[in-house]
Amino acid sequence: MAAPWTSALLLLLTSQAASWVTSFEEEEVPEEWILLHVVQGHIGAGNYSYLRLNHEGKIVLKMQSVKGDADLYVSASTLHPSFDDYELQAVTCGQDIVFIPAHFQRPVGIGVYGHPSHHESEFEIKVYYDRTTEQYPFGEAAYSDGTETSHKHAYAPEDASQEDESILWTILISILKLVLEILF
Repeated sequence: MAAPWTSALLLLLTSQAASWVTSFEEEEVPEEWILLHVVQGHIGAGNYSYLRLNHEGKIVLKMQSVKGDADLYVSASTLHPSFDDYELQAVTCGQDIVFIPAHFQRPVGIGVYGHPSHHESEFEIKVYYDRTTEQYPFGEAAYSDGTETSHKHAYAPEDASQEDESILWTILISILKLVLEILF
């Protein structure tokens, strides 16, 4: 009597898991984004891998850490950005997204850093061209002094608190991973 219920429940759970995996693989992006490249790689703990972006316009970098924890650093002033020298960063423990503005001088340097919490990290970066047009309420000239490299950080001041919060979460998760590793 319990066997039909058990097999029905197992079938239901299997179908739910399959639909969840399918929806996870089908990543949703806005229609305005055009996929340009997919870059896959491995990086050792504490090491950098560098890429160069030559495409003009607004670019979106979406990096997924497939294994481990890779972080993303972007710079218009150096081709070898690091956690000490960058303009844009994404340092979460999962999917990292960086929006590179059109005014960044090309080529743009991209640094992928292997977080020391993992011996090796595997990552996949999808490079999108964003076709949306930005609407500046006072004209684009109001946001620039005429020089292309005058922006030390290409994010708004309110993003600084989100960056601090992201760093705090990264530290807390690293500590939690360490505690769990010690316990188990």
